Amino acid sequence: MSESDGRPSRRRRGFGRQRRTTVAVVPDAAQSSADPPDSAARRGILALLERPLTIAFVATLGVLGALIVGVALGSITTLLLQIALAMFIALGLDPIVRTLERRGMKRGTGIAIVFGGYALVSAAFLFFVLPPVITQIAEFVEHLPQAADEMVQSDWFTALPLDLRVAVAGGLATIADTLHQPETIAAIGGGVLAAAAGLFNAISAGFIIVALTLYFLASLDGMKQGLYSLVPSRDRVTVAGLTEQVTASVGASLLGSLTLSALNGVVVFLIYFFLGLPYAALMALIAFIITFIPLFGSLIFLVLGAVVALFSSPTQALIFLIAYFVYIQVESYVVSPRVMTKAISIPPALVLIGAMAGAAMLGVIGVLLALPVIASLLLIIRQVIVPKQNLKI
Repeated sequence: MSESDGRPSRRRRGFGRQRRTTVAVVPDAAQSSADPPDSAARRGILALLERPLTIAFVATLGVLGALIVGVALGSITTLLLQIALAMFIALGLDPIVRTLERRGMKRGTGIAIVFGGYALVSAAFLFFVLPPVITQIAEFVEHLPQAADEMVQSDWFTALPLDLRVAVAGGLATIADTLHQPETIAAIGGGVLAAAAGLFNAISAGFIIVALTLYFLASLDGMKQGLYSLVPSRDRVTVAGLTEQVTASVGASLLGSLTLSALNGVVVFLIYFFLGLPYAALMALIAFIITFIPLFGSLIFLVLGAVVALFSSPTQALIFLIAYFVYIQVESYVVSPRVMTKAISIPPALVLIGAMAGAAMLGVIGVLLALPVIASLLLIIRQVIVPKQNLKI
C-alpha cells in the first residue's frame, strides 16, 4: 500500500476516533436531560433530611403561623357570624325585591320598601312581643309550683293509675323544690342579668347586621359579577347559572322557613288566646323558634304545648292537641308546598342531622343557617359532581 493510500486511512481513523468520542458524550447529556422530575424532587427531600435543624425551624414557623391564624379567626368569630347572618338575611329578602322588580319597580325602590317592612317588623317585635314574653316567663316560673299542686289535686289526675300519679307527682315536686332553692334563685337572677347584658349586646349587634344586610342586598348583583370575573371565561355561564340557582334556593328556603315559623307562632297564640290558656305570647315565641326545625319542629311543639295546657285543664289540652294537629296537616299539605316552591328537597335524615349540628354549633341561628347550606351542597353535588362522574367509564 502506498503512502498516499495510507494518509486518507489515518484521517479516516482519526475522524472515526473523534466521532466515537463525540458519540460517547451525547448519550450522557441526553440521559441527564431525560431524568424524571421525581428524582430531582427526591434529591431535594434527601438534602433537606440531612439538615434536621432547618426542618425543625420550618415546622415551628408553620405551627406558629397556624396558631396565629386560629387566634385571629377566634377573635373575629362574632364578626364572621354577623356577616354570615347578614348575607343569609339579604338572600332571604332578595326574592321579594326581585318580585317587585318584575312588576316594574326599580331595585333601589324595592330595597327601600322591603327593608322598611323588615325594620317595622323588627321594631314591632321589640316593643310589642318581647315585653309580654319576659313578663310571662317570670309568671310561669313563679306560678309553676302552685299549678303543679292544683293539677295533683284535680279529679282527672286522681283517676290516673297509682304508679303514674306517683311518678308525675315526684317529678313535679322535684321541679318545685329546685325552683325554690336559694342556688336556683341566684342562678335565675344571674341569668336575668346575663340575659339583660345579652339583650344589650344583641341590640348592638342588630344594628351591625341591619347595616350589613342593607349593603349586601344593594350590592348583591355586583358581588355576583365579581365572583363570575374570577372564573375562566369558558366556565362563566355554568358558574353563573349554578350561582343563581343556589342563591334562589337559599333565599326561598330562608323566606319559607321564616314564613312557616311565623304562621306557627300566630296559630299557637290564637289557640291559646281563644281557649283562655295562660302564657299565650310565651308559647307563641317558643313555637316560632322550635318550628324552624322542619318536619320535626311542629311535632315537638305539639307535645310541649299540650303539656303546658294540661296544667290548666285536660279538656283545654285536648282541644289544643286536636286544633294544632289539624293545623300541622294543613301546613304540610297546603301551606308548605306553596311557600317552599323553589327550595331544594332535602332527605329527612339530612334535615335532622343538619338541624342538630347547627343547633349544637350556633343554637337557633345554626338551625336557621344549616338547612340552606345543606340545600346548596346538594345542588352542587347533583349538578356538578354527579354529571362528571356519569361521564367516566
